[in-house]
Amino acid sequence: MAFLRSPFAADPPPTLRDGHATIRVPEMSDYEQWSALRAQSRDFLTPWEPVWPANDLTRTAFRGRIRQYWRDIDEDAAYPYFIFDSDGQVLVGALTLSNVRRGVAQTATLGYWIGLPYGRQGYMTSAVRLSLDFAFRHMGLHRVEASCLPHNRASIGLLQKCGFQREGLARGYLKIAGEWRDHLLFARLCD
Repeated sequence: MAFLRSPFAADPPPTLRDGHATIRVPEMSDYEQWSALRAQSRDFLTPWEPVWPANDLTRTAFRGRIRQYWRDIDEDAAYPYFIFDSDGQVLVGALTLSNVRRGVAQTATLGYWIGLPYGRQGYMTSAVRLSLDFAFRHMGLHRVEASCLPHNRASIGLLQKCGFQREGLARGYLKIAGEWRDHLLFARLCD
């Protein structure tokens, strides 16, 4: 049945732009910028993320990450995007529409991170809005879910600004910084 597959099953996801940000599928040529930004932002990001593997910033690990990204896209399981400035030259962060569920659900989960120098400059708001347009208009999803730690005011504000509504609290939802943490649950429906 057609509604069970992504319309992009045979093609790579498109590059998306607005006046502020560009998002596109990661490429191996992004390694240098990605590893430098992640290293520079380590202390800023680690309170909000799973524990990083010891080899996380290596070229070999990045190559494996790129391979997994393309498997996920081919299987309509996830759509990873790197976020760049409006010219598409400077990497500022990333987001992923993951856990794509088709059939009667037509749902995905949004996850994201922004590099330390680029927080609170509107890049993530633009990128989330672009990804929602992609999810609803091109992927045909009905719902996009997101979660964040209850004390992460920046993420709460971002999600609310992008039209997400709070739906509840999930106890021990994700293992963040080495501990199972409660998360606020948010969702946005295709209007």
